[in-house]
Amino acid sequence: MTELKKYFKAVPRYTSYPTVPFWEDESFSVSGYEQALKTAYWESEKEVSIYIHLPFCESLCTYCACNTRITKNHGVEDPYIQHVLKEWEMYCDRLPDKPIIREVHLGGGTPTFFSPENLQLLISGILKLGVKSDKVEMSFEGHPGNTTAEHLQTLYDLGFNRVSFGIQDFDEEVQELINRKQSFEQVKWITEKAREIGYTSVNYDLVYGLPGQYLFSLDKTLSCIQKLAPDRIAFYSYAHVPSMRPAQRAFESRLPSDDEKYLFMNHGRDRLLSFGYEEVGMDHFVLPSDELLSARKEGRLHRNFMGYTPFSSKLMIGLGASSIGDAWVGFAQNEKKVEDYYAMIDADKLPIVKGHLLNSEDVFIRKQILNLMCNFSTTWDAEAHSEFVKDFNWKLLNQLCEEGLISFLENGISVEGAGRQLIRVICSAIDARLNRSGKIPNFSKAI
Repeated sequence: MTELKKYFKAVPRYTSYPTVPFWEDESFSVSGYEQALKTAYWESEKEVSIYIHLPFCESLCTYCACNTRITKNHGVEDPYIQHVLKEWEMYCDRLPDKPIIREVHLGGGTPTFFSPENLQLLISGILKLGVKSDKVEMSFEGHPGNTTAEHLQTLYDLGFNRVSFGIQDFDEEVQELINRKQSFEQVKWITEKAREIGYTSVNYDLVYGLPGQYLFSLDKTLSCIQKLAPDRIAFYSYAHVPSMRPAQRAFESRLPSDDEKYLFMNHGRDRLLSFGYEEVGMDHFVLPSDELLSARKEGRLHRNFMGYTPFSSKLMIGLGASSIGDAWVGFAQNEKKVEDYYAMIDADKLPIVKGHLLNSEDVFIRKQILNLMCNFSTTWDAEAHSEFVKDFNWKLLNQLCEEGLISFLENGISVEGAGRQLIRVICSAIDARLNRSGKIPNFSKAI
């Protein structure tokens, strides 16, 4: 552990490259992004992935770093849906033909804050303007405390086949500290109901490093997970960023130490593997029959703002407040504040407020980071890309190699053994923009 402790530093999660703090907003233009959108549309053979951000929650989970709006007023549902549908219509008007909908993901916030009737209105409106692929993957995030059988049935009838439940931890003290409460019985009931209806995949999100967490309490949570046997598990490190999320300051004195957090990570990983799960990419564990495992073995595994997916798309359209769209050579983020998002839509403008258009170096490094995140290895053409590797942090890479955490291939990198636990650190070594800047923005720690 001592050898790895020096790597417990703030680094990006690399959901995108360049990471958001290094986007060149000043040279970004919506018209440039629209051109990237059309190019990606044709390169993806008209197939699009759609991420819809539904930001509303009835209560604040204090550990959460997502963009949320806390309210118990469900009158907000209809106007939000109408604006999302208008935004989708604006995108469809900009595309040369009807898009083929390959993926849909509802994230939040709490998507199940919305009534089943309103979710049906939303998804029906999305599907009406496109063509649903016969291989479509549709998933949503549900809170075990408010997801009903009617939610599950309504979304299943619309084509949803995957559901992800945010569990985090079953320990009551931890749940009290993070204000995220759901009992084992609730989770068991909703999991069984989803499978009874016909959902082919149930995912649980678990978090280690939470306030009030101890090894024995984490172990009890993992034993509960073993009984419920979800198809997928995302086992994340808690991201402590109180400067961005002030609510996190309330429990700072109860956070585990770095040594304890590292112990939690290794213990959780070992137990999940002992249950029969296999590791896929960063923080993800799946049963041997899972499609993500097949995709990894066949070189199809992809990662974007929706997480890991077996489908590699160059076009992901983000809808809703704060959503980020990805056109492979361009990113665009929507206005975060709901009222300002509405105002832009009402003015017939795409609600984009910032973005980045990738240059050739960005595209090269993006490919390498994606390869490392999905396959734990990457290679490149040394002659063609000699200019792009000069700003890699070779001192860090050589140190990682000397310690057996990576090995150098002929013009490439392979992640070895415990190096998988440091994949974010390894990616940071080839992050040219980060290395040139000499600055560390407000990222969470690698472990």
